[in-house]
Amino acid sequence: MALFKSPLSKRRWSNFKANRRAYWSLRIFSILFVICLLAEIVANDKPLLVSYKGDLYTPAFSFYTEVDFGGEFETEAEYPSHEVQCLIKSGGLEACLDDPEATTADIEDGTFDGQKIQAGWMLWAPVPYSFNTINYDVQTAPSPPDAKHLLGTDDQTRDVLARIIYGFRISILFAFIVVGISSTLGVAAGAAQGYFGGIVDLLFQRFVEIWISMPLLYVIIILSAIFSMNFTILTFIVILFAWTGLVGLVRAEFLRARNFEYVRAARAMGVPNWKIMLRHLLPNAMVATLTFLPFAVTGAIGTLTSLDFLGFGLPPSYPSLGELALQAKNNLQAPWLAFAAFFTISTMLSLLVFIFEGVRDAFDPRKTFR
Repeated sequence: MALFKSPLSKRRWSNFKANRRAYWSLRIFSILFVICLLAEIVANDKPLLVSYKGDLYTPAFSFYTEVDFGGEFETEAEYPSHEVQCLIKSGGLEACLDDPEATTADIEDGTFDGQKIQAGWMLWAPVPYSFNTINYDVQTAPSPPDAKHLLGTDDQTRDVLARIIYGFRISILFAFIVVGISSTLGVAAGAAQGYFGGIVDLLFQRFVEIWISMPLLYVIIILSAIFSMNFTILTFIVILFAWTGLVGLVRAEFLRARNFEYVRAARAMGVPNWKIMLRHLLPNAMVATLTFLPFAVTGAIGTLTSLDFLGFGLPPSYPSLGELALQAKNNLQAPWLAFAAFFTISTMLSLLVFIFEGVRDAFDPRKTFR
């Protein structure tokens, strides 16, 4: 906490807030990101809370069978079905198994046929669909936006808004994980090259040149034929090729500053190399690093979207913005799919670029110490 209370940190935060576009982009993005992090609460085809015979259940986070609500099957309860809803609202009346719609209509103020019943209730999410919920009541697929599906459905009658919420979360988490780990590796490699120089720099630079010449798309195509691709494997593969992006920038900054007088003085005083690199040289390389971060984050999101669009990314069971763009391409008669994919991706990338522009200005020494 003391770090955030230091005068330098306060000055950087003031510089960031002075950039109104970056500051408001951060607020809007934070709201959207929190909503998507709570996707199971915002968009779910299972009730968040169920009251049945005086007891409370949380189907969105726990497994309950239909027998738990007075039904006949020991499989997980299908909460959108009329039978399960009738059983919950009526307190487990057997009449719900014969004619659930008629029984539900006859329940009034906790009574059924003049007899008192222990009525229950269900609390649903604002979007009563998950990313893989198939709506069998939809007549055409894709279906246009309506009161039930605000952004329409895709070609499998899945709610587009729910898939965007889950897909937004996957894209942002993928980008943050890839950029965070790859930037750490790239900064460490570039710092070692630039500071030590000589044979270390020569050998490492040749290795980097060979590594960046390997085609990422072909490697993923080959590996997707060998492994069953998932989020973890795809993230690991992209990190293997993304870490070289910052090596050149950091290496140049360390090569430029390693012979400065204050660095030579620290070395003469016996300061360890790692401390010189961390305290004296790394801050000089932060501006160039932060300048590159917006491109790294947007590039990671673009990589995931492109791979999903081509069919070499996440499996079809995952909610994906690239898969939504592919559906828009295959269903030109459904323009709402194209508009949803375009505005979601463009809004996400624009907000991130504006935020990192403000972060870059906040860490710029020329503005921080002015």
